[in-house]
Amino acid sequence: MANWNDPQPTRTGFGASPSLNGDALGAAVKFDAGLRRHMLSIYNYMASGVLLSGIVAMLFANSGMAASVMATPLRWLIMLAPLGFVFAMSFGANRMQTGTLQVLFWSFCVAMGLSLSTIFLVFTGASIATTFFATAGAFAGLSLVGYTTKKNLTGMGQFMTMGLIGIVIAMVINIFLQSSGLQLAISILGVLIFAGLTAYDTQRLKEEHAYVQGTEFAGKAVVLGALTLYLDFINMFQFLLSFLGNRE
Repeated sequence: MANWNDPQPTRTGFGASPSLNGDALGAAVKFDAGLRRHMLSIYNYMASGVLLSGIVAMLFANSGMAASVMATPLRWLIMLAPLGFVFAMSFGANRMQTGTLQVLFWSFCVAMGLSLSTIFLVFTGASIATTFFATAGAFAGLSLVGYTTKKNLTGMGQFMTMGLIGIVIAMVINIFLQSSGLQLAISILGVLIFAGLTAYDTQRLKEEHAYVQGTEFAGKAVVLGALTLYLDFINMFQFLLSFLGNRE
């Protein structure tokens, strides 16, 4: 609030009006430092999770176990297990301790790695690596946009979420149609949708810090934020790989 009734708001000594500028500046600096730590923790968790999944996927595929297991009904357990972890973490976070949520996150990354091992049986290693780095570059740029933009991306996020539902429906339909044209369209739209979600989710997680800082939920918010960005990255990578990857 402006000190309109004080002609010398910056003077000191007896009778001087107190100025809140220094306190406000200190609070802003403290908030920015906390925000950077919060977002850095999210990115560290997310990047470590992606790395863990990649290592598990490569080792499982190279061991020959992936080809054997995926030819049995056990493949459904491996494919659906990550979804179970996501539901458990998303809907049970409030009842869990932060440590429990962290264990579930790392377990999810391992389960996701087992599920992703099939890409090493279908695509060449070179094309997987190329697509991975292309995804990493795109993700970094899109996340930076979401972090720095002053524009409210809520509307775009809602639109992308509706588009994601449409993509899931189209994928189910294509299980029966087996249309290569529809599959290509799904892949392209999938990349665009998760590109938009990356920017939106980054902005949402940045704004969320103001509400969770200093609370018991702060540690949980880091893990859940990492899970969100992990899913954006992995889905964008898989959709890109489906039309950029070279098959074995």
